[in-house]
Amino acid sequence: MNETGARRYLEPHGPLTASNAAVALLVVDSTDYLVQLRDSKPTIFFPDHWGCFGGAVDQGETNEVCLARELREELSLDIAELPCRLFTTFTFDFAFAAGGTIHRAYYEIPVTRQMLDRLQLGEGRAMGVFSGPDLLAKCVTPYDRFAIWLHCYRAEITTSD
Repeated sequence: MNETGARRYLEPHGPLTASNAAVALLVVDSTDYLVQLRDSKPTIFFPDHWGCFGGAVDQGETNEVCLARELREELSLDIAELPCRLFTTFTFDFAFAAGGTIHRAYYEIPVTRQMLDRLQLGEGRAMGVFSGPDLLAKCVTPYDRFAIWLHCYRAEITTSD
């Protein structure tokens, strides 16, 4: 990330609107992740960062309908015939900004390398396929970084009751 990108990350310019989101962990051939390099817009969270495809849930939409719409818009990807499994959700409390609770739902969707040739980038500056460790070494949006880390190392993670 260049100095301007670092400054934008630390010092937002203009209002940022948080909303519920549905997001895809697009897992390529069971080992890698397909992600986008976000635009350099002052009105989005974490411009110029790598992040997962997906977006804001519109009024009256379910997470699944939102995710299908976003992936059509952003990649020309139709997920109707693909397995789509809820992986994890994050909850953010925006009471400090006179807001409510925001949810971010991550869905695991397997794709093949052969499918990548048919995808068309409709949003973002670029798309890329990276192994988990290689992706985590890049400048990734913090919430997506944590979801990718959880997915990448899920076999090593346990919980206690």
